Amino acid sequence: MRVEQHQWELGSFPRGFHLITDRVSYNLPWLSSFEKGLLHLHLLHTSASLAINENADPDVRIDLQTIFDLLVPEGNPEYVHTIEGSDDMPAHAKSALLGPSLVIPIRGGRFALGTWQGIYLCEHRNAGGPRRIVATAIG
Repeated sequence: MRVEQHQWELGSFPRGFHLITDRVSYNLPWLSSFEKGLLHLHLLHTSASLAINENADPDVRIDLQTIFDLLVPEGNPEYVHTIEGSDDMPAHAKSALLGPSLVIPIRGGRFALGTWQGIYLCEHRNAGGPRRIVATAIG
């Protein structure tokens, strides 16, 4: 069994759901040497998350943002954690709903994703800043 691990920075993204499959693949050139296994991706932040969803129609990303903003709106007067801005507590809640990690099967040195699946960075802050990911492959 082989284990590889790598950490990198994605850079900053505006608030929203961003397809990052190609960026993840670019940062893991050694993945092509894994015939089969599992890839674990972990985002080292509490106000953004990772998800797998539709990779073809960009309207899905807009609708996901709309849905999450309706589920966890900014400006709720019942929020206690407000010191970091009105978008911070909602960002933590959205991150808790989606989670910071993904496990993706590896087959033939590539992500074993469905035809219409892609990896998303879900940026829940208006200006979240650079985001770091740790990738661990076991195979």
